[in-house]
Amino acid sequence: MPRHIVCLTFDFDTQSGFIARGMTTPTPLSRGEFGAMASGRILKFLRERGILATWFVPGFTIQSWPTESAAVADAGHEIGHHSWAHIPPANQTRAEEEEDLIRANGLIEKLTGQRARGYRSPSWDLSEHTIDLLIDHGFLYDTSLMGADYIPYRCRRGDIAELGRPFVFGTATDLIEMPISWSLDDYPHFEFVRTPQSVLASMQPARAVMQSWLDEFLYMKKTVDWGVLTYTMHPFVIGRGYRMLALEWLVEQLAKEGAVFMTMEQAALEARARLFG
Repeated sequence: MPRHIVCLTFDFDTQSGFIARGMTTPTPLSRGEFGAMASGRILKFLRERGILATWFVPGFTIQSWPTESAAVADAGHEIGHHSWAHIPPANQTRAEEEEDLIRANGLIEKLTGQRARGYRSPSWDLSEHTIDLLIDHGFLYDTSLMGADYIPYRCRRGDIAELGRPFVFGTATDLIEMPISWSLDDYPHFEFVRTPQSVLASMQPARAVMQSWLDEFLYMKKTVDWGVLTYTMHPFVIGRGYRMLALEWLVEQLAKEGAVFMTMEQAALEARARLFG
């Protein structure tokens, strides 16, 4: 019987992403602060629809916004690992990456009673060590790679990419990859960011973006009997009022089309059963 799963996920960065990029003046920090405020309206939206989501919460947010972080956990949502300081692991040494992994996981365990089962890297940029570290620390899944759209797959380690040579595929592991896409992330569609090096000026119409997100689900439904579609959102982005209205419309349409809403852990467990029998 066809089964089409949707995972609503929220990267609860608050100010961490701005601090990690060196944007520590009051205005960019206030943008992250808006995410803490908006988390309440997102939780209300999910509660009213009986949907459990996955929130990827940096350790920074857990310690800086303890009440708001506890509200997410108390509502029954999955808390995923999203680093401590929102530094991409590709920019860290192996020791720094592992220390960050352990530090944030300790806070997640204090908040929820268990360590995180899933990991999402800041800025979706893994290091050559990340897969090994996630396996060593008992993670069920990663959701930072883009090698598929609807079908989870086994993460590999040991890939070799050298200029002028064919790609060498590494060894498949038991770590489940729950694939994502920048096109299904609210940030590049909606945000304005100005740095000395570049300007990101998207500001796309919310309804148009949600229509394309719905179309992605409809194509999954058309082409595969079983699949998982992951939407990535940030409270300080999606939490604007007009975007919340558009998100409400999207979720209503998904429900009408038979979407099964799950946490990422639930979907990853289902995917593991399919991959490993």
